[in-house]
Formats: sequence, C-alpha cells, structure tokens
Amino acid sequence: MGSGMDRRKFLKATGAAAAGAAVTGDKLLGMDAKIAREDYVGGAPAAMQRASVPPTRPALAAAEWDGFGGLGDYAMANGNTHAVMTAGHAIRDGVYNPGMLSTAHVDETYDCVVVGGGISGLAAAQTFLEKAGRGKTCLVLENHSVFGGEARRNEFDVNGQRMIAPQGSAMFFPPLAGSSLLKFYESIGFDGKGFQYQPLGAGAEGINVANTSYAGNGKNLGTFFGKMFGHPDGLWVIDANGKKLEGTPFPEKVKQEMMAARQRGGPEVPRPQAMGDEASRALDRMTQEEYMMQREGLSRETIRTYMPNAGSAAGASADVISALADPAPDLMFPWDTRQRSQMFPDGNGGIARFQMKALVPDAIPGPLTLDSMCRTRINFAALDRPGQPVRMRLKATVMAMKHDGDAASAKTVTVGYMHEGRPRHVRAKLVVMAGGWTTARTILDLPQEHREAYRQFHRMPCMVANIALTNWRFLAKQGISECKWYEGLGESFAVRRWPLFGGTPATITPDEPTVITMKIYFTQPGVPLQEQAAEGRIKLLGTPFSEYERQIREQFTLMFARWGFDAKKDIAGIILNRWGHAYLVAQPGFFFGEEGKVAPREVLRRSPFGRIGFANSDLSGIMDHRASIDEAQRAVGQLLG
Repeated sequence: MGSGMDRRKFLKATGAAAAGAAVTGDKLLGMDAKIAREDYVGGAPAAMQRASVPPTRPALAAAEWDGFGGLGDYAMANGNTHAVMTAGHAIRDGVYNPGMLSTAHVDETYDCVVVGGGISGLAAAQTFLEKAGRGKTCLVLENHSVFGGEARRNEFDVNGQRMIAPQGSAMFFPPLAGSSLLKFYESIGFDGKGFQYQPLGAGAEGINVANTSYAGNGKNLGTFFGKMFGHPDGLWVIDANGKKLEGTPFPEKVKQEMMAARQRGGPEVPRPQAMGDEASRALDRMTQEEYMMQREGLSRETIRTYMPNAGSAAGASADVISALADPAPDLMFPWDTRQRSQMFPDGNGGIARFQMKALVPDAIPGPLTLDSMCRTRINFAALDRPGQPVRMRLKATVMAMKHDGDAASAKTVTVGYMHEGRPRHVRAKLVVMAGGWTTARTILDLPQEHREAYRQFHRMPCMVANIALTNWRFLAKQGISECKWYEGLGESFAVRRWPLFGGTPATITPDEPTVITMKIYFTQPGVPLQEQAAEGRIKLLGTPFSEYERQIREQFTLMFARWGFDAKKDIAGIILNRWGHAYLVAQPGFFFGEEGKVAPREVLRRSPFGRIGFANSDLSGIMDHRASIDEAQRAVGQLLG
C-alpha cells in the first residue's frame, strides 16, 4: 500500500503513545499502519512561541503541524505550512518593521512587482504585460514553495495509481459566450468548457456519483446521526429528504419547519437581479440567518442547532454573514448553468497551471492540452530566470514596503522581503497587492482610512483534509456516494467522478482507489465573528497532525465499520491543508456600507494608493477564483490608467 511515496517515510506513528492513547485501540484504528506520515519531533522553534495557541498546549513543531505533504511538486506545500505560518506571524508581530527598509540596498528594479502568486497574482502579471506593452518587466513574489495560492493540489500514489485532489479552491463555472472571463480563459489556452467525466463501472450501477467533492441532498446521500440525537452508536438515514425526513431523529417541530421551508419558502423577500439594485442592498443589511428566517420560515434555534454550517460557503456561521454573500457570485459572474459546476482533478490548481504556462511557457513543458497540463511536472528552474518578462520568485515573503518619497508624487516603491534566510530589496514602478490579510501590515505608509477599512476584513480559518482510500465499497453497498453528519470533524464529503484526462481510469468503480476531500470548518453560531475566527485559529494552530489523524480514523470507524470499512486497511494516506485565513467573511454592510459610510472594500477598490494597487478576491466579498481574476484586472487597469 502506498507504493511510490519515496519522498516521505513509511513509519509507525509515534504520536499515539505520547498522547496516552490506548495502544490496542490505536492499532485497530490503523495508527500504526504504513501510510505516509511524518515523524513527530518534540520542541518548537522560538518564533512559534509567539503564536496564538492555547496556553495549555505547547506550540507545534514543524512535523506535527505539516504532517505528510503528498508527492510530486506540491509535496512541501500542503496548505499554510509551518514555515509560511511562522513567517506570517513575524509580519503580524512587526518583527521586521520598520527596520526592514532603513538600510535598504536595492538588488533589482522592475516595472511591476506583484505580491502573491495565487490566481489573482498570476492574473495581475498577465494583465500588466498585456496592457503595459512589450519590453516591460514583472516580478511575482510568492511566500509558498509553489505558485497557486489556495489553488494547489495534493498527490497520492495508492497501489500504483496516481491520485490528485484540490487543497482549497476547487470548482470552476463554464462562462457565458462573449464574457470577459471566457476571454481570459482563452488567453491562457483554456476553452472554459465542461469536461467529460468517468462513466459508472461495475458495482457503481445506479449510484449517482457527482463531478465534485461536495455532498448534495439527493437519493445517494446518507445522513449519520450520533450522540446529540440520542444515538451514541449512530443511526443512518438514506435519502432523508426523499423520505420527507421520516426516520430521522429530528424533533417533530424541526421536521415540520424544514419540510415547510422546502415546500413554500416563507414570506417573500425580493431577489436581487443585479449587484447594486435595491434588493441586493436590502440583503446586505441583514444576515444570512435573518434571510433564512424571513424567506424560509425557519426558526433561529433550528438554524443554529441543526444547520450550524449553513453559511460555511463563506467559512462562518449564518448569523454573522451578509445575506448577499450567497447570491453574490452568480450576480457578479453569470455562467452557463446547463453545464453544471466543474472540477479539474486538482480543483482550480488546473487553472493556475494554465496561467503559469501562459506567463512562462516552459515552466510547464509540453503541449497545451488538458492531459499534459495535468501530468507534467513543473520546471522550477524556469520560473525565476533573468531576462524573461515575468519572473516568479518562490519562498519570498514580503515584510515591508514604502513609497520612495510622498505617495502622491513618488515614482517608485521599495519592497523588502525575506528570501533564502536573508532580507532582500527590490524597487518597483508599480506594485499590485494580490495577497491577503498581511497587506495592511506590510505597507508602512498606508493611509489611516485604508487601515480602518482593513480592520473590517475578517477571515475565518478552514482545514481541507484529503483522505486517500483503497476503495469505497463500504458506501456502494448502501447505494450511496455522499455522506453528511452533525458531530465530530468536518460535516460532509462526496465520492467524485474524475475528468477523463491525466491518467484517470476509464470508469469509476467502488473497487478502485479514491480521494475523499473533507472541509473542516470552525463555525460557532451565536459567537461574534472575530471570536469565531480567533478561536478557530487557536484550534488550527494547536492541534497536531497525529490528533487530527486519530479523529478521522475514529470518526470513519464509528460511521462506516458496520458496512465493512476497516481504517487500518482502507486508508492509504492523509494530507491536511491548514488555511489560517481561508475565507473572507463579508459581514452585513461589507458590500455597500452602513449608515452612509463607504463600504470597506470600496475604500481599497476605488483607486490605488499612490503606486500601489489592491487585488485579491477578498475585495469582492466572495471567495471565488473568478473574483480573483476580476480584481486583478481592475487593479492593474487603475495603476496604468
């Protein structure tokens, strides 16, 4: 099992005994099984001692934080790695400000420097070259060890079969003909069309298997009810909605509420037709929870108790999110819904790879085909070569920047960053900030109005767990491919069909390996947004890989052992992707402002600050790669306008 995982050791977990767990129980769970995981070491770097972790739990060492990172080019970049997190905390704590620029020796000068190598940063670099004309130079500074931001992949080898799954950003939506998004896709060599997916094979007949890793509400959904419902050993209900919730342990009043909400929709609340119309502004004045209560007739207790992740598309609970956040993506970016949502094998990592090849063609050698773009290894040596229009510098964390003189008249900006353990400086005629929460901490001369706006940007953490399984027979026996539950780690997953390129098997069968992608949210309905975010990050920062692994094994055993699942035999690998600031949560008023005040996002979107422009999907209020591209194009257009 796990053949080909040569970049990580196969070894017995040492975390179980250290945690005082029962050895017998751990063996049954497979905590000693030979899957890919890191050795755990004691102690922690001094820089970690400043991290906001629970006072009763020591800061985690790198191996305890990162765990197994997978295979291939992304093996050392699973989520916010320990190194990236530590560097981020150095920015937060002002370790390098303002001294970073006090004795600056400028190493290089560029026409444009882009901070952040995710989809937004890559789009900014491409837009700059297209608009600024030939002969211009652009440097992209990316703090991770590979480009893509949250649009990256995890790779496994399960019994000789290569398996790929997304670390974060996952779905794309086929754009409408003539749209600016389609034009952008075509400019990077991607047609934007939906894929052909695996047909069902032997043993999967009659089971609806989705094209994405997100569970729906159809006949193929199994819902698990545990202790909170009075079933400590667990109760499964298949196709609960189709059965009109019969057999579920919901209180009768809750059943009636939920069914009534599906059937009639409650008092009418006008639906917006476009961003900025009165209906959209009305939604931005209320929470998603209030909207659900008004439109669907649900009670606050029902939403918070039985739908705690109703707002998890934005990473937080429904009582702190603007009601406009849910319809906003479709209002901003209408798409061809006939084709349904789509996924590359590695989620939107596929789009980031197309972007990188468009900027530096031999960064991903080979033909511009879906199969080649999925399979081909990255040529890292090509990313940062002198003389090419765009250079991508990895493991480069921007710590400080400032205009060279008054921002209104300055001709350049000096950018200080850490690279290969030492401070470096670059001078830029223009800067695009395509990163996230560190922006307000790195621009030393940022106006107070901008700083106040950034204080209203709240980000929730999220962890994406990719779990490689040798098979999914235990689900197929029940006629299901999707699961949902209410207690424990995560809340749902779905077996997915894979696009027919990149080495995908010709059919999908329950006897073949698969990768389950599970999102772990940190929502707390009834708790203020800032507290939800802070407490969620504490859990994310303070929980070692071994503890998360044990929770996954225990939970899957509780839920699926009755159907033949064996954690020791059936789990081939686990990769955790920790994202400390995964979701920008648009609170009421984020889109259009409150009490006559300018919306916080508009303070940053309306114009650049001197020679610094602001991009990133955060400014749109939605976590969507389409917004990442759109914001990058806007920011570059403003700087060059």
